Amino acid sequence: MVSRPPAFCPQCGDALETTTIEDRERKYCPDCERVVWHNPVPCATVAVVDTAESAVLCVERGVPPGVGEWTLPGGHMEIGESPEAAAARELAEETGLEVDPSALEILDAVSLPPRNGKHVMTTYYVVERAAATGDVTAGSDATDAAFWSPSEFDAAAETFRPVHEERFRAAAAVFDQSTTRTRTAELPTQGSQSESRD
Repeated sequence: MVSRPPAFCPQCGDALETTTIEDRERKYCPDCERVVWHNPVPCATVAVVDTAESAVLCVERGVPPGVGEWTLPGGHMEIGESPEAAAARELAEETGLEVDPSALEILDAVSLPPRNGKHVMTTYYVVERAAATGDVTAGSDATDAAFWSPSEFDAAAETFRPVHEERFRAAAAVFDQSTTRTRTAELPTQGSQSESRD
């Protein structure tokens, strides 16, 4: 199993051939008689929300890809690590904030567009700022870390990484009480559901 399209067998080093398995083209080593699977890479990201301001903690990338772009704290999972633990670890490394992994709630799970053959599957989490401890400090791979509301970000001359911007905006609204009330009001009651079926 590899994270990028393979050209050679990782076991014997011979050039791979292409074969069709389950209606998809796969890389196959005829000498080892095995398929070299090209699989997605699991990542975890967390949005820390300041509920009073509907603002989300973001980091400005200091290393490729996307140097100078803002994004949500996150990264690759490590062996033996749960997605929640990975998200909490990345948050601490990139922003200085610490949070109990059990406090994280799932926001979304997304298959991101492949880049240079690398296919990433990201689980997004969300948590309130009150559940985190520590002071916000940009990590070694970031040039800045700050809370942004969508309206403030839109008014600034900054760029958000496209693959994460939708979740940034969704996270800002998660704890918005007016949004919650609106959504609740729109839900049909049990009686109205019964009437609609009759």
